[in-house]
Amino acid sequence: MLKDKDTALIVIDVQIDFCPGGALAVAGGDDVVAPINQMIDRAANIILTQDWHPADHASFASMHKDKNPFDLTEMPYGQQVLWPDHCVIGSAGAEFHPELNSHAAQTVIRKGFRASIDSYSAFFENDQKTVTGLDGYLKARNISKLVMCGLATDYCVAFSARDAVRCGYQVEIVLPACRAIDLDGSLHTQISAMKAEGVVLREGLVE
Repeated sequence: MLKDKDTALIVIDVQIDFCPGGALAVAGGDDVVAPINQMIDRAANIILTQDWHPADHASFASMHKDKNPFDLTEMPYGQQVLWPDHCVIGSAGAEFHPELNSHAAQTVIRKGFRASIDSYSAFFENDQKTVTGLDGYLKARNISKLVMCGLATDYCVAFSARDAVRCGYQVEIVLPACRAIDLDGSLHTQISAMKAEGVVLREGLVE
């Protein structure tokens, strides 16, 4: 499947800050690197996404008086989790994991670079209107099937998968190549939502 011209492997946010020791570490985050590299070796079309925030990003708890990381706040586009400062543009933490075969990617989609709005999805920012350009890129290349993996299952991976279905793609999530934050039951919530919306959840790697 990964070798098919109409299929793309989309690797979500496998960055230093989301791995153990990083500013917003996902438990076992670096465990995804080896299985992702195996799939990269087999894939014809490879796209990476990269969280890419200015230092004054509105989703950072440090920008809100009397707020702490993982508190909720209201933004013009709706409810927003406030995060520790992470994946700041140009910082070491924003770089891809050093063992990820990132050089194999044909393109990189950077998201979250607008200071006033967060962007979990690889397709839309959190207002669900502002596009990243990924949909246009995929359609220009006649890609209709997506295999997704990376960090974190219940945030950027899930939001990307659900938006991909909304845009008309067939979508599979490779669970062994993902890890979750699981904030207040977010993993269960997103797994249920993805299943209900037609995302295929795979327990093994894709050939």
